[in-house]
Order: sequence, then structure tokens, then C-alpha cells
Amino acid sequence: MLSGAIGTAFAQEPDDIETPEHKAWDMLQNAAMSKQTIDRTDGVRALGLLNGNSRARQIAEDALQDPKPEVRAAAATALGQMHATESIPKLQKALGDSKVPVVMAAAHSLRELKDTSDAYAVYFDLLTGNRKSGDGILASQVETLKNPKKLAEIGFSEGIGFVPFAGIGWDAYRTMHKKDPNPVRAVAATYLAHDPDPATAHALVAATGDKNWIVRAAAIEAIAQRGDPSLAPKVQLRFSDRNPKVRYSAAAAVIRLSAIGSGKTAKKKEQ
Repeated sequence: MLSGAIGTAFAQEPDDIETPEHKAWDMLQNAAMSKQTIDRTDGVRALGLLNGNSRARQIAEDALQDPKPEVRAAAATALGQMHATESIPKLQKALGDSKVPVVMAAAHSLRELKDTSDAYAVYFDLLTGNRKSGDGILASQVETLKNPKKLAEIGFSEGIGFVPFAGIGWDAYRTMHKKDPNPVRAVAATYLAHDPDPATAHALVAATGDKNWIVRAAAIEAIAQRGDPSLAPKVQLRFSDRNPKVRYSAAAAVIRLSAIGSGKTAKKKEQ
């Protein structure tokens, strides 16, 4: 009898042991429901690794309603990282959040999910400090965008995806880690490269004359990526820029735009 009881106990034991996957879900679920903001933020952000997982998506979507903006921003970021196209309507709604970092996170994720129109509107507002339309995405936050101290708080928020620009280098990277709002605007300029709206082209041209060289360089790079040869004369004005990085970026941009223009001319002649 004893040996039989022992055998039964051993037979039942595997069902009583929590699997690593169950334990992992418990950890993430507990983190998402924690009373500690940092735990909720870190736990929700980690969900971005779970591409195509409906359970992870639901937890992240729920976190978009968290009372703390850092958690909401982490949730918006995670939804973009997990390519949750089903969550696009909820991310669009998050663009109306009262906190700019949450709006930025939602815009970045919408851009990753190829829902660019709303994202472009946010980046335009951020770059110019003005609304793209009468009811712009950041209509209630324009004053924040004009306040350097508040913009500095956005900084390079972890997980939002701000990166140094190709061709600018380590000096810019170090500058970007100071409490300076201008690099955030530079990122906005970079992300506007492929926005087809003519108003954005004008905004980028205006940004080539910004007082901060990082913004000027980023705007020039965006214009180069945009591929509109008609903007080359505006970029050429920066050949005499006081910052060499801006001058060199302008030179490269003009070469690129000139080549694109020549290609279009040649194609027309062939036709």
C-alpha cells in the first residue's frame, strides 16, 4: 500500500509543479498589477518582446489606462514593438493623452505600424511648436512644446526609440544626453522625411535655419531623404553654416538631390 501511495504521489507531482511559462506569465501579470510604478512600467515594457501574443497585447492595452504616464508610455511603446496592428485604434486614442511623453510613444508606435498620418501630425507639432491644423493632435499641449524645461523632461525616454542620427556622430550623441529639448525636435524632423504634406517641406526648410545645429543637420538629412530636388537651393544656403557637420550634411544632401533631379530630367527626355 505504501509503495502504491508513493507511486501515486509521484504520478501527480508533475501536474502540481508550475511550468516556467506559467511562472513567467505570473511575473508579468503581477508586475502589471503592482502598486509600484516602476514595476508596472518595466513589466509592461517587457511585453514588447511578445509579438503576436493576444494575452500580452491585452495587458498592454489595459495599461494604456494606467494613472501613471510612464506606464502608459511603456504600454504604447510595447504595442508598437509587438506589431499589434489590432491596437491601432487604441494608440490613436492615446495621441490625445494629457502627457506629451505618452503622445510621443503612441506616435512612434503608430509610425512603426505604418499608420503614419497621425504620427506625422504629432512630429510636425513637435518640430514647429505649432498645430498642423486647427484641431491638431497636440492642440492642448502646444504650450508644453514651447516650454524648453517641459520638453527637456521628454528627453530620450527609454523605449521610445530616439537614436543618434547617421552622419552626425558621437558629439551629437553626447549632446543628446543633456537636458536639452532640441534633440527631441531633431528626432521629429528626422521622422518627417517622408511625410508628403507640402507644409512639412516648408517646416523642414525653416528648421535648416534653427539656432541649434543638431536640428539644422537633422532637417537637412530629412530633406535629403525626402528626395525633392526643388529644395536643393534652400539646402545650399547652409554651405556657409558655422557648424562643419551641418555644412557637410548640406553638401551631401545637395549632391543627392541633384542626382535625383538629373535622373528625373533624363527620364522625361527618354519619354
